[in-house]
Amino acid sequence: MDNLKYKRILLKISGEALMADQGFGIDPETINKVAVQIKKLKELGVEIAIVVGGGNIFRGVQNSTKLGMDQASADYVGMLATTMNALVLQGVFKKMDVPTRVLNAITMNQIAEPYIRLRAIRHLEKGRVVIFAGGTGNPFFTTDTAAALRASEIDADAMLMAKNKVNGVYSKDPRKHSDAEKFDYISYDDMIVKDLKVIDTAAIALCKNSNIPIIVFDFANTESMEKIVKGEKEGTLVGGLSNHAC
Repeated sequence: MDNLKYKRILLKISGEALMADQGFGIDPETINKVAVQIKKLKELGVEIAIVVGGGNIFRGVQNSTKLGMDQASADYVGMLATTMNALVLQGVFKKMDVPTRVLNAITMNQIAEPYIRLRAIRHLEKGRVVIFAGGTGNPFFTTDTAAALRASEIDADAMLMAKNKVNGVYSKDPRKHSDAEKFDYISYDDMIVKDLKVIDTAAIALCKNSNIPIIVFDFANTESMEKIVKGEKEGTLVGGLSNHAC
């Protein structure tokens, strides 16, 4: 582990990234590629926690409007979607002989352990991959915010934000604007001031408070995560001045 810059990470995977080019659900090839990359990190000695979104199944904010639901109820459905993704990911890890635990912010004793901070840390110390499901357990908070919260609670060295076909933070959406400028480094404050929509503002503020660097990268590149944990330049680093040399 001496060659690792980040020895304990929180990986945030969006639900949309698991769809690949499908319009809904989980693409088997994509989720297997993710699992293979994470297994490689574990073999390097990295302690890995994961927060997975649920947007491939249900998006609370969007669907609350379309279905006439109140946002709180729709957000709870979204939390159930994150649990479904977490259990599928756990099943893929099990097939690869990667010890994994799902800890849920919503009590579901038959399928997952309840989220307890010290239990999560103990699982990491024992070499298990930990998947946090159910968001924060509260409506009105995104899974980005849940990821930043869990990263702070487990004292992660970095939070990795896996994006789908976007290899960092840009001045505007590179999929829509050919003149979009990519940032190799950007501060927490500039992310908020420039109102860049890559990461939820509350999540940025949480990481700033805990001085946890955020690395935004394209997880389609199978070597990205290994490069990041070794401190190599990849994607965009979001942090304070003390993180600029990362």
